[in-house]
Amino acid sequence: MEDLLAARWQMAVSLGFHIIFSCIAMAMPFFMVRAQLLWSRTNKEVYRDLARQWAKGVAVFFAVGAVSGTVLSMELGLLWPEFMRHAGPIIGMPFSLEGLAFFIEAIALAFFLYGEGKVSHPVRLGAGIVVGVMGIMSGVLVVSANSWMNSPTGFDWVDGKPENIDPWAAMFNPGWFHQALHMSIAAFVATGFAVVGVHAFQRLRHPDSEFHRRAIEIVMPFAVGATLLQFVSGDLIAKQVARLQPEKLAAMEGQFETLKSAPLRIGGIPNEAERVTPYSIEIPGGLSFLATGDFNATIPGLEAFPEENWPPVAITHYSFQIMVGIGVLLAMVSVVWIWQRFRRQEWFTEKPIFLWTLFALSPLGFIAIEAGWIVTEVGRQPWIIYHIMRTEDALTSMPGLSWMFYLIVVIYLVLTIILIALMSGMIRAINRKYDR
Repeated sequence: MEDLLAARWQMAVSLGFHIIFSCIAMAMPFFMVRAQLLWSRTNKEVYRDLARQWAKGVAVFFAVGAVSGTVLSMELGLLWPEFMRHAGPIIGMPFSLEGLAFFIEAIALAFFLYGEGKVSHPVRLGAGIVVGVMGIMSGVLVVSANSWMNSPTGFDWVDGKPENIDPWAAMFNPGWFHQALHMSIAAFVATGFAVVGVHAFQRLRHPDSEFHRRAIEIVMPFAVGATLLQFVSGDLIAKQVARLQPEKLAAMEGQFETLKSAPLRIGGIPNEAERVTPYSIEIPGGLSFLATGDFNATIPGLEAFPEENWPPVAITHYSFQIMVGIGVLLAMVSVVWIWQRFRRQEWFTEKPIFLWTLFALSPLGFIAIEAGWIVTEVGRQPWIIYHIMRTEDALTSMPGLSWMFYLIVVIYLVLTIILIALMSGMIRAINRKYDR
């Protein structure tokens, strides 16, 4: 494996692993806070147990996320020294603030975990809220740095180096809000459906368990609400990409020609050699409307840009299709759940077919997040800093990068096995209590 490919794969695997734990840290604390609030209001033991178990889960994922986040930070310096040499003074501030948010989150999590029986319910609730807010802040700050790579601002590029650096302008770059909003909502979608899916599977195995029934009742509104909100966020970020990175939008849609009233494609197989995307369902004017709000707007195709600056079209297009397709599927299930709740037919959500559906959907939110990050990162190629620095120019001269990649894969596989074993043990323990 050549060094550039090995370095990119290593970053992809590390980011793909770490992003799962980042999303859990952003969303799951709010589930445990909701359980804690219900316990303080009703004094029912099941809510106390839910708050305890979810807090333990947050702690485990927090610890693994700390490890993978540290690895990512080291990889930025080791694999991409030229990038860090130029970008460090510009986007160092959000990384520093993220470290502060991480520190506060750790302290608040300790208060929540060990404060039971020592501090009042309001204090523990406050600590839990701080855990969630700091988790979101950590995610937003890292996403801000990433969005800067897609829409770099806050400096002048003179003779191959940055001058007149403004860290605030860099942190609040044109893309930060849309990308941070999209990522934050996605965290609730993915974590919500994953948690619901796990408890739905346990309900199928333990039909009389109040623990799993209450867990689904608490988390489902978070997952459903976030899923429907994501369509608003998706519309905003599509227009932002069209404005700031038009070649990425063209790759996302497999759009080779510059067209007025450009169609929105569902499916399709991009053919870069012939510059067509056959076998797709086309909605006339759909892409123009999605990008600009005008069905008749002209959308530049990939032909409008130098071919050496094209992102990999096929993987960007397929990843975008996967992300959107999963979003639509989760939205359909969300609408069914809302409709049944509106009609007060809670019995439907107790049926095995619905529980099996929730279990089948449980990994899809995280698959959509991984696909979305592929669109974000691969769709920016060949640039590590959009239109400023090419990825190949930022690579370290150190040889043997493929061996580092293989080592990282092994480490993450071991961490995954340990994590699954820990989570399985926690679930078995709570099932023994509620099966008595």
